[in-house]
Amino acid sequence: MSLPPGFLEELRDRASLSQVVGRKVIWDNRKSNQGKGDMWAPCPFHQEKSASFHVDDRKGFYYCFGCHAKGDAISFVRETENVSFMEAVEIIAREVGMPVPKQDPRAQAKADKRTQLAEVMEQAVQWFRLQLRTGAAGAARDYLAKRGLSDQAQAHWEIGFAPDSWQGLWDALKAKGVADELIFGAGLAKPSSKGGRPYDTFRGRIMFPIRDARGRAIAFGGRAMDPEDKAKYLNSPETELFDKGRSLYNVKHARAAAGRGQPLIVAEGYMDVIALHGAGFEGAVAPLGTAITENQLQMLWRIAPEPIITLDGDAAGQRAALRLIDLALPLLEAGQSLRFAVMPEGQDPDDLLRAQGAGALQKLLDGALPMVRLLWQRETEGKVFDSPERKAALDKSLREKIKLIRDPSIRSHYGQEIKDLRWELFRPQKPRAAFSPVGGRGGGKGGKGGKPAWGASQAPLASTKASALVAMGDDQVGIYLREAVILVALCNCPELVETFETGLEAMPCTDLDHARLRDLLLRYGHAGAEVLNEQISYSLGWEALENMKAQRHVAITPCIRKPGDVDMTRMTVAEELAKLDAARGLNEEIAEAVEDLSGPADEGVTWRLSEAARAADMASRSAKEESGEFDLGDNGMTMSREERSALDALLGTIRYDKSKGRG
Repeated sequence: MSLPPGFLEELRDRASLSQVVGRKVIWDNRKSNQGKGDMWAPCPFHQEKSASFHVDDRKGFYYCFGCHAKGDAISFVRETENVSFMEAVEIIAREVGMPVPKQDPRAQAKADKRTQLAEVMEQAVQWFRLQLRTGAAGAARDYLAKRGLSDQAQAHWEIGFAPDSWQGLWDALKAKGVADELIFGAGLAKPSSKGGRPYDTFRGRIMFPIRDARGRAIAFGGRAMDPEDKAKYLNSPETELFDKGRSLYNVKHARAAAGRGQPLIVAEGYMDVIALHGAGFEGAVAPLGTAITENQLQMLWRIAPEPIITLDGDAAGQRAALRLIDLALPLLEAGQSLRFAVMPEGQDPDDLLRAQGAGALQKLLDGALPMVRLLWQRETEGKVFDSPERKAALDKSLREKIKLIRDPSIRSHYGQEIKDLRWELFRPQKPRAAFSPVGGRGGGKGGKGGKPAWGASQAPLASTKASALVAMGDDQVGIYLREAVILVALCNCPELVETFETGLEAMPCTDLDHARLRDLLLRYGHAGAEVLNEQISYSLGWEALENMKAQRHVAITPCIRKPGDVDMTRMTVAEELAKLDAARGLNEEIAEAVEDLSGPADEGVTWRLSEAARAADMASRSAKEESGEFDLGDNGMTMSREERSALDALLGTIRYDKSKGRG
């Protein structure tokens, strides 16, 4: 079967050789440089332990320095899959989403036409270049000089000029014998709808040739000289050579620059790319008048694993970048993402370079945001999350975006990063003094042997917590113990941390160790018990949690005595959080009422105190009812009444009279 030459060229351009080969080899990460497309592995064609098989992803060829095997993606699939040439083509085409053309006797004719169109485009490039030197292009030359483009730069970019005449290019090409259908086919002219002569597509514009990855001129971009023109920039119409959704401005030179280690920078327009190149950032490309498409995104990733998207400081630039996030999320792979450099408000890269120079731009590139940060910024910027409903809406929106990521590992890392950002946003911001059982709030005098007192900045030792409770007020003891029950229960069932995340975040702790343990639960609870315990041991010491569990009020809690019962733990934590909130609210109400009593007598104050007293009574009853589940033994130990009843029943079945022996 005969295939059009253009099809195979496009197939090789769109297929990543490293991805094709990567299914059959294990890359040597010490020798490989993914950013430059320079990959090494043990050869799949002969047995070896060293990595002598080399893949040049940018050039699309492989070579083994051991057995001297070489070729491209098609030959690799042929050799490793033992298939024919056409079968290899079909395999690769399916992977990159290209339909294989059916056998067409006119295929060669079509290929010949593409070649002819490319030749016509080259003639147009030269004609536009010549027009830039004429008197009619004086304003265009002044504009280019004002934008800082030297004659050398204009020659490098092959910038030209389309005179403001209807048939200037048409007449020039016809004079060289170019057929009408080729001029129309190249998108250089349009037929008249009024029956007159055809007219040039570009008139009164500065012309920028657009070349593909092979260096062929496939289209033009023209900037209008007339400020009243409705289309400031105009691209060629789509042709057999040009598909704007699959093309990038300066892609050939940018690929070479990225191969030399320069960053791949995505700008908005031609002038941005030219300015970046002139400032030394040669790996710059631009989409062609549209938002970046999926095909262009795949092209970028074949050049570099982490392109940097430069965002203009206006609202339109921001919206374009945010749309790009939605496009990129399902396509993310390990080591394949985007970063975003946000320009100052109202500026693009060209403006920034002219105002502040290359150093300012380099600083922005160095600080480019990873995509997850821009996603977070999009969902939170300018919004207030002062209610559970708003926070829940944020969680829902972020979960929906993260679900778009197909790679499970990346999806997990995004979830963790979002969780950390959420913690930073919603963590309690009000500074709270750590509870000091002895010595008050200030720094007390040292203890025996010159040791610092507990009231000083040093945290109390975990081993003395039980005795410290004696120094607390009754209300403080209750709050302290409820906090301990909540924290220990969640340490035993870290899978419930997410369920109680809001309540846990809002829980102000009376003790520094409690606060630290709360923070560790919020940060590492999702990772499971093993990781959480490692972090607790590392941050607080292995004995901290054990000492907390050993406190009597904590130890007798059913869900802690029988760890692993998720339902019981859920009920316990929910109840303790509710009681904790009620107790704190009660204390605040009493404090306010006492303060008001210092003024004139007021029946309202008396009523508030009576209501507070009634609430306190109800809270104490709840605590007593809760403690009623246990009995105190003769030895001072607590025992569940259920267990005590079972023991009594068992003892009742035992007979103590001696049985008589046999005769």
